[in-house]
Amino acid sequence: MKESILVSTRISSDVADRLAALAQSTQRSKSFLAAQAIEEFLNIQEWHVAAIKEGIAAAERGNVKSHEQAIAILNTWGKNASN
Repeated sequence: MKESILVSTRISSDVADRLAALAQSTQRSKSFLAAQAIEEFLNIQEWHVAAIKEGIAAAERGNVKSHEQAIAILNTWGKNASN
């Protein structure tokens, strides 16, 4: 079992009420849900920072696209290849 560490934070009463309601409806503890939310937040933020660093490194190497090239690429997103 992983070691756990107590983290204390202040949240608004509205958020506390929502957390309590979700804990009751999911039959999970507020601590479990808060830990799960923090982990998900960290995953997203770590991915975001890594993507920014990757983009900066690519730009420093000169690996960039013009505005027109970027728009052309973006315009292909979500389109079915068979269309």
